[in-house]
Amino acid sequence: MQQQPQAPYAPYAPQYQGYEQGAGYPPSGGGGYPPAPYPPPGTQGYSAGGYWGSPYPPAQPGYGQPMQQGYAQAPQMYAPNQPYGGGGYQPVVVQPGVPGHPPPMMGQPAPGGWMPIPQGIPNCPPGLEYLTAIDQLLVHQKVELLEAFTGFETANKYTIKNTLGQKVYWAAEDTGCCNRMCCGAARAFDMKIMDTFQNEVLHFNRPLRCSSCWFPCCLQTMEVTAPPGNVIGYVEQDWSILTPQFSIKDQNGQTVLKISGPFCTFSICGDVEFEVLSTNGSQVGKISKQWSGLGRELFTDADHFGINFPMDLDVRVKATLLGALFLIDYMFFEKSGNNEQDRPGMF
Repeated sequence: MQQQPQAPYAPYAPQYQGYEQGAGYPPSGGGGYPPAPYPPPGTQGYSAGGYWGSPYPPAQPGYGQPMQQGYAQAPQMYAPNQPYGGGGYQPVVVQPGVPGHPPPMMGQPAPGGWMPIPQGIPNCPPGLEYLTAIDQLLVHQKVELLEAFTGFETANKYTIKNTLGQKVYWAAEDTGCCNRMCCGAARAFDMKIMDTFQNEVLHFNRPLRCSSCWFPCCLQTMEVTAPPGNVIGYVEQDWSILTPQFSIKDQNGQTVLKISGPFCTFSICGDVEFEVLSTNGSQVGKISKQWSGLGRELFTDADHFGINFPMDLDVRVKATLLGALFLIDYMFFEKSGNNEQDRPGMF
């Protein structure tokens, strides 16, 4: 049989035979393509033929590297992807702040900020939602320069804050000039408690009455309404000889708490505490007149107060206790002419 001639196939290059590096691919050590006819950009040298080098400048950062061994690389325009949480760059967990100061922490109040309003509180008078989330209030009276330098009695103003320093309410006395000058600390007053939107959420009314034990039928009282016009509680002074005594009553006139003060209420001695007691006599809170510094105590009647009560106490009772704080301020710490005129006991 006559053998058919075979088609003239080009022989494989020797480096491709055997497929040692994988089918269809040249070995990684070189070969397959001739070396580049020009040296890499930015290189120079000297040989027997003279100086040699590339007429092109070196590659700029951000662009691809020169072709190596016949394989072109894609331009490296962006940093490679980094896995979140492991390897490479760590994720940013805090924003940088002022050097030398710790980063801000969540929950800290912004300077001059107001407390956020709790939402979804059922059966709560509007504006008293703040009281559901706190068990302590700080009451700071504003210093009136006109009153401090001239002795002219001005209407009191207060800022009410929580323990984080966030504003909860602000209070303003509503009285006439003649009432303040003639009656002094014993004057009748209306106190308006307003929220951040300047809505009046609480109203305290104190009529003109006596406070001495010599007048048992005409002792101090205060009516608390929220919203204004809707009675939610009363503060009534109880007859006593040695220590101040008060009853906190609900809108029906039922006593829910008691307040017992100290025999001596001189504020120059330091903090003065009035205990808040349950009906069985156990202490559940307190109202404190806090020492605010020698200069402030001697030259002004602007006082600092604190009040503590149980967290789960009814918001109406909490609001009535706040009214008792203002009544106590006027009875014992609102000094005419910035002079301490208090006497021990209730005489």
